[in-house]
Parts: sequence; structure tokens; C-alpha cells
Amino acid sequence: MALTTALATACKLLVLPPGGMFALAALGLLVWRRRPRLGKALCGISLALLYVLSTGVGSWLVVHPLESLEPALRGGPSPAQAIVMLTAGRVRNSPEYGLQPVPDFTALKRISYAAHLYRSRQLPLLVTGGMASELADEVPLAIITRRVLENQFQIPVKWTEIASRNTSENARFSAAMLRQAGIGHVILVTDAVHMRRARLEFERAGIAVTPGPTFYQETGSFGPLRLWPSAEGLRRSHAALYEWLGLAWYAVTDN
Repeated sequence: MALTTALATACKLLVLPPGGMFALAALGLLVWRRRPRLGKALCGISLALLYVLSTGVGSWLVVHPLESLEPALRGGPSPAQAIVMLTAGRVRNSPEYGLQPVPDFTALKRISYAAHLYRSRQLPLLVTGGMASELADEVPLAIITRRVLENQFQIPVKWTEIASRNTSENARFSAAMLRQAGIGHVILVTDAVHMRRARLEFERAGIAVTPGPTFYQETGSFGPLRLWPSAEGLRRSHAALYEWLGLAWYAVTDN
């Protein structure tokens, strides 16, 4: 597990934007003196990739296909017996909440949709997510999320899984809790770009899934401003490329 975590961290730093582009440019500068043509090419490619992935058009190319894999949940009956919400990130020591940790904007999107589904479906809710780091005093993500759901949204959380560190563990540890309760089919709530990988993990853990994707990011119309680079475009590309790499890893390892 430590090796897998280290590989995932290295992937984020050295492959995904913007770190991957800077690493490629650094390589180009290193070889520039001995092989100037190659060095120039590597630097040019890194700059071009950074630009494309920072634009609305570039991010659409990597985000939209992922979001299209799992359509939004529609109304009507469902065989699901519970709702499972995957946690996301946090803001540590938030001053407006007395230096408590609070969910970040991605987590809040999932929380809001999980609350919506609970009110419309009246199914018990499981929140899954443990530590984001090895800090001894860190509060598990599921505890932070449960506090917001119960205090701000008045949504009861029936199960809280606090040991998992990644999507694979989210699925395995949640599946064990669900089976003890006699539940084999859930509505799974996470980002649209993350939904396919999360769904595969839960199905491999023996839980049937009705996808409940949220936080769709690439549904707008095209216009000239989508050719202009932005931090948001780069963030979307980063998130989507991480998911594509995860799906590719599953395909290669069948794991």
C-alpha cells in the first residue's frame, strides 16, 4: 500500500499538469546544450501542453468524455437500498469556523447532492473517507463531512467509514459495513469525472451501483474566451487526467 501511495504521489507531481509540464521543460533545458534541437522541442511541447490544458477547449477534451461515461441520475424508482457519499478534500484550520477543518468546495458539491438525494429518496446514508495525511491530530474526512451534513443540512448519517485513504479502500471498507447491514445496492455519490473509477471499485467489492454523479464541469457552450488559459481550466484538466491514468492502471493491472 505504501508503494501504491508513493506511485500515485509521483504521478501527480511528475506527470499531471502543471508539474508534468515543468518537468518536461526542465528536461529540455538540461539537454539543450548537447542537443539543442531536442531541448527546444521539449520546452516547446511543455509550453504548448500547458496552454492547451489551461483553456476551456483543452479541458473539455479530457473532461467531457469522462463525464459522458456516467449520465446524471434521473427520477423514478431504484433498487438501491442506501446512499454512499465519497468525501473529498478539506480546508484545515478554517478561521471563520474557529480553526476547525471544513470540507473544500469539491466536497461541498458532493455533500449538497447527497443531501438532495436523501430528501428525495429517503435512503440511509453512508459517508466514507479517512485521513488525508499522516498527521496525528488530523480529523477523518468522514467525520468532518458528517458534522456538516447533520449540523448545516439536518441530514442524518447512519454509517461513517473513517479508515480509508483512497477510492479502493473507500469501496472495500464501505462494502464490509454495508454487507453487515444486509445492503448490496447503493446510489454512489461523487464527482462526474470520478464516477467511473469509483463505480468500478465498488462493483469489484461486491456492491451493485446506481451512479449518482455530481459537479459536472464541462457542460457550457463554446466561445472565444474558452481559448484563453485559466487556473480553473488547468484544475479541471488535472482532475480528469488523474482519472484517465487511474482507469488506464485498472485496465493494465485488472486490479
